[in-house]
Amino acid sequence: MRTWWLILLFNPLAAQDRIDREALVRRHTVEVRQMDSLSSLSVGNGNFAFTVDATGMQSFPDAYAAGVPLGTQSAWGWHSFSNKEGLRFEESLREYELDGRKIPYSVQVKHKAVDYFRANPHRLQLGNIGMEIVKKDGTLTTVTDIRNIHQRLDMWTGEINSEFTVEDVPVKVITVGHPAQDAVAFRISSPLLEQGRLRVRVRIPYPNGGWKDVGNHWNSGQQQSTTFSKEGYIACSLDTTRYRIDLRWSAIADTREAAPHYYLITPARAKDFELTANFALERSVAPAFEETRQESAKAWKQFWQSGGAVDFTGSTDPRAHELERRIILSQYLTRIQCAGDFPPQETGLTYNSWFGKPHLEMHWWHAVHFALWGRPELMEKSLNWYFTVADKAKRLAERQHFDGIRWQKMTDNNGDEAPSSVGAFLIWQQPHFIYMAELLYRHHPGKAVLDKYKDLVFATADFMASYPTYDPAKQRYNLGRGLIPAQECFDPITTFNPTYELAYWHWALNVAQEWRKRAQLPRHKKWDEVLAKLAPLPQQQGVYLATESTPDCYTNERYLADHPAVLGAYSTLPAANGLDTAIMKNTLQLVWDKWKWDHTWGWDFPLVAMTAARLHLPDKALDALLMPVRTNTYLVNGHNYQDGRLTIYLPGNGGLLSAVAMMCAGVDAGPQINIGFPADRSWKVKWEGLKKMF
Repeated sequence: MRTWWLILLFNPLAAQDRIDREALVRRHTVEVRQMDSLSSLSVGNGNFAFTVDATGMQSFPDAYAAGVPLGTQSAWGWHSFSNKEGLRFEESLREYELDGRKIPYSVQVKHKAVDYFRANPHRLQLGNIGMEIVKKDGTLTTVTDIRNIHQRLDMWTGEINSEFTVEDVPVKVITVGHPAQDAVAFRISSPLLEQGRLRVRVRIPYPNGGWKDVGNHWNSGQQQSTTFSKEGYIACSLDTTRYRIDLRWSAIADTREAAPHYYLITPARAKDFELTANFALERSVAPAFEETRQESAKAWKQFWQSGGAVDFTGSTDPRAHELERRIILSQYLTRIQCAGDFPPQETGLTYNSWFGKPHLEMHWWHAVHFALWGRPELMEKSLNWYFTVADKAKRLAERQHFDGIRWQKMTDNNGDEAPSSVGAFLIWQQPHFIYMAELLYRHHPGKAVLDKYKDLVFATADFMASYPTYDPAKQRYNLGRGLIPAQECFDPITTFNPTYELAYWHWALNVAQEWRKRAQLPRHKKWDEVLAKLAPLPQQQGVYLATESTPDCYTNERYLADHPAVLGAYSTLPAANGLDTAIMKNTLQLVWDKWKWDHTWGWDFPLVAMTAARLHLPDKALDALLMPVRTNTYLVNGHNYQDGRLTIYLPGNGGLLSAVAMMCAGVDAGPQINIGFPADRSWKVKWEGLKKMF
């Protein structure tokens, strides 16, 4: 009897029915009924994604270019323009003298090398696959000719069904992605096929070299070469980059090159036509449509039946359905855009932002939620990448005269730095590795995880202990000068002791010491010295300051925008470095009242929600998570819209999932659950499979 009561105490669903996960997912099936450039839908597998318009293919890329673009991207698809001038990365370095230390940083000075290494390498748009439909008068259809649209994304199977008419003739398209290959498959059904008026178009874009690349740049000159082989593949050559598109179709079809890098596949007259395109660096076999469809359905069912689930059925708060929708769509989007073998860029595998390069300070927001939702293996896929770039991270630390390894900020699959006058000075990406490694150990405590990750945990901590500067007058270690906090509006030359980074530093060094204990090693003396003498969290008049160097941070307009990172010290983290929860509560209220919420980013709202939940302010947690601000907008397809430049922003989706997991399952500091939801019965919260946050 006692065991039964313990199960009820620690498992909130032990005496309830399990969540009907299929019903939960399918009640949020996405429906699109018009050509809307912000409503494009995607299929993918974490290493590959393919985004379609309302036709179920990439038929109108220019019409969607300013919205959520029709991208085709992979984890492996990278390209560099030729470095004809022999530019060297070292030409981007500038030395700064900071507290007696001379430290070289790669920054955005006016030099061709800076421009080159920021833009190269960049992620590729691999190809555009759409339909061309000939109208009765012989002209091609345009966006306005697509009528009676009814498109559905069934996230339970990963299948997009698109229906529309052209001149009253119906067209149906089924689009699916393969879970294990970088392949997309289509089944097209229409009388237009029998009439010979519908064909498939494949175009190979060339990278535009810009900060943003949406895959509709067709003018390459002599740098690009493509050929359509009789064996049914397109060989693509872009400067020194080589890849191929292996095609497979279901019936007889004519193929021809309509223009350079522009190919048409015209099916023989039949009711249906199936086509699969497999993108790869080397020769591959494109799977058949039906095989792809079955494998997609199988993989998505396994995904939704694994890990966590949250159900708000019966809630009377009118926001409950919308939050549940955001949760389901964010799980789908992060699974196809962020669950790959490398840290993702902020716009995933849809289109390039920042030249397609990942930002490691965002890796927490892209990946940690997988572990909190009981799917740590999806987080670990990209965590393994750190082993491949550790040597370059070590050389970065050595160049700057630090110990250990300094994790890059704006980087690429090879771990190379990109010059940045902001990124070069960020440090809050450094403890992320320890945080994620500790999450893995929590899921799988034991020698295997310990042995695999301990060396990188220790090297990460070595840098963290060597980075602070010692102030003999105050007998303490300071973070900075020479840093920019997570709130990026501060001057790196004058800034020191940001509250969030101080707390994160202290917490992560303590965790690293715990790893030494698990490995049966003595505590590290240098780490303990820094822990004992690390500067306290700066405060003034009963609130925490953003940084010790800016006592005017709540009166100077400059510091009341961007990320409210001061709250991060008690958001993703438990109390560390002497944090006082009463002072943090005052800080939250002051930030709430003074902040320019129209000048924020998508992950700021989950960050604030987690702080409020830890402070036992569930109403404020929900108000933060669902704040009606443009950068907290979630489109019909689930994407977190920021502005015309960043129409999707996946750190917002990942942050929302982390916040919800914590608001349901709670934190290590106490046994309470549902800490982010009021106890007034306006929210009926049913969840399973979620994990506590630290």
